[in-house]
Amino acid sequence: MQNENNTFSSIKNHISFQLEQIIEEAEKMQLSIGEKEYCLLCELAQIRDRFNEIQSTASFFYLKAYIAEFTSQYIEIAKAIQNLSERRHGALIVVERHQNVDHLIQEGIQLNATLSNRLIESIFYPGNPLHDGAVLIKGDYMISAANVLPLSSQDFGQEKVGTRHRAAIGLSEITDALILIVSEETGKMSFALEGTLYPISTPDSNLQ
Repeated sequence: MQNENNTFSSIKNHISFQLEQIIEEAEKMQLSIGEKEYCLLCELAQIRDRFNEIQSTASFFYLKAYIAEFTSQYIEIAKAIQNLSERRHGALIVVERHQNVDHLIQEGIQLNATLSNRLIESIFYPGNPLHDGAVLIKGDYMISAANVLPLSSQDFGQEKVGTRHRAAIGLSEITDALILIVSEETGKMSFALEGTLYPISTPDSNLQ
């Protein structure tokens, strides 16, 4: 519990620091905007990058808020997706919340196993016959694996969105489930909620 509290305290402090930096940079922009040599576009790009970093870091903080009520093993999930991310092992994990999702997915293989980061990681190990579908989590149990989710019908334009991400967004559009994704190509972590995809960044040392 102490390590968990340290994790979220670290995240809040990091977000607070980044916001203070943005405020300082915005004040300098306001004072310098009339200067001939001043590059406003460059400064705006830097501030945009800082906001993106804050969003990514804050996503892990709010991940706890979104699923802690529904599973006491959210740290196990966080450890699993971080380890999968480091190895670039693709993953798709559905955390059921208030609404039942059984009738909306194509059921895979029954597990009915106690949730653990090691089991999640083993399922998504490349070559495992279960790794291509989604794991369904209800409470502290992994109910099934290799589940097929409905794909989103959103038009993503020129943005490249893989099948895992489309599936995660698709299910999140029609249920209140939170769906976690690890990209096999980049190792980047994200989660889908209410039809929107959010990046995740976690402080490595605090999840060990």
